[in-house]
Amino acid sequence: PQDFGKALHWYRKAAEQGDADAQYNLGFMYDDGRGVEQERAKAVHWWTRAAEQGDADAQYTLGFIYDSGQGSPRDYAKAAHWWRKAAEQGDVKAQNNLGRMYKKGQGVAQDYVEAHKWFILAAEEGHKSAARNQKVVAKLMTPAQIGEARRMAREWMERRENRH
Repeated sequence: PQDFGKALHWYRKAAEQGDADAQYNLGFMYDDGRGVEQERAKAVHWWTRAAEQGDADAQYTLGFIYDSGQGSPRDYAKAAHWWRKAAEQGDVKAQNNLGRMYKKGQGVAQDYVEAHKWFILAAEEGHKSAARNQKVVAKLMTPAQIGEARRMAREWMERRENRH
């Protein structure tokens, strides 16, 4: 049977030893109040520990937390920072959200070329909103800017392929 108290015990033991998956899961236990009193600050603490180790899910989650202001004060620069980390690992939701931030200039300098690049990458992986966002931002760009964004996306994909 499900036992949140035992899960919390074992996740905490593993998390304190540096296990990023356990840190990520422990963050959700604190966020949801499962087996422990709900404490958003502790959730953010554990997600940050996991994110700093390169856990893309934790990085995406922190981006969401800082973008939405749910569980932490809204901070677009921190949201962009964590979404960039996750996006660089291929997280399509983070790529779309980072593109949105570049389009609006939230937490980063407004840059339609960079926005379009991230939308292209997410759309290539089937993210439907990114495909729509790509079309919207393209209407604000010159043909040369669109070409530059496509070149940057192509180079990013080639670098990623060469790493795998």
